[in-house]
Amino acid sequence: MTTRSRGPAAGFGWLKNGFSVGFRHPKPLFGGAAFLLLGCSLPSLISLLLQFQAMRTGIPLNPTTSLWAMAFSMLFGLLLVPLYGGYLQVIDAAERGIPTRALDVFNPYRQGDAAQLIGFGLAMLAIYIAMAGLIIVVTAGGIASWYMQLLTAQSSHLPPPTLPEGFGIAMTLLIVLGIVMLGFHAIGLGQVALNRRNVFGAVSDGMTGALKNLLPLLVFVLSMMLAWIAVAIVIAIVAVVLILLSKLIGAWLLVLFIPLYIALFLIAFTVMFGAMYHLWRDVCGDDMVPDMAQAIAV
Repeated sequence: MTTRSRGPAAGFGWLKNGFSVGFRHPKPLFGGAAFLLLGCSLPSLISLLLQFQAMRTGIPLNPTTSLWAMAFSMLFGLLLVPLYGGYLQVIDAAERGIPTRALDVFNPYRQGDAAQLIGFGLAMLAIYIAMAGLIIVVTAGGIASWYMQLLTAQSSHLPPPTLPEGFGIAMTLLIVLGIVMLGFHAIGLGQVALNRRNVFGAVSDGMTGALKNLLPLLVFVLSMMLAWIAVAIVIAIVAVVLILLSKLIGAWLLVLFIPLYIALFLIAFTVMFGAMYHLWRDVCGDDMVPDMAQAIAV
């Protein structure tokens, strides 16, 4: 399928549409984001239970347990990929004026498309691990042993080990890889979920589309960083106001932090996936088969 390149300003447009899409279609998108938030929180609950157990017994988590918990989170994340695809379908239907609802994020599981999306997620995970591993081996082969030493130091409450040689170069290349993978993942996931491409075709489209749009992807990342800095400043101001009011009215007012915290995550999900959707639509969206959106929404 054809992938298109866009100008640098497209990166800002993706972010702008990401912020606006949820407020144009609040009911299905914020509802769907709530399901995604619940699913993404489950692995964190397991980690919290392990941390609580370590605090209760006084025995710190060993590096092996931490790595197993990380591996479980990665595997569970693969089961969430169909929900990500379903959420893109919800956004697509809403943007095209097709009736949709929050529960439609589960459509890939109901319609038998989950395996294809999980396969894509597995392919993306393998590609990212292979590329990151290659960067680490070539630029700073001691990062793996340094990381194990860091985990041991944290569990034993010891000072962290010194950074290995080549750490800065490796981090720079990993940041560049992250920017490429962001576009790669958005385009590829959109191709599987919305254009019904097979895994290999989606991987090819995602890589080609990301490389063709490196400059707008960079603009998008920089714009997103500036936007979240502004959001963080607003949140800090609200937090200070709530803390001051709690001293005058009562500590119970701090309970308002909970809905604000949840609302922040829901907005983050809608912005992230809204931007991903518009990125995909700019690069590959016109390749959609006629009436495909209606078929997805059924």
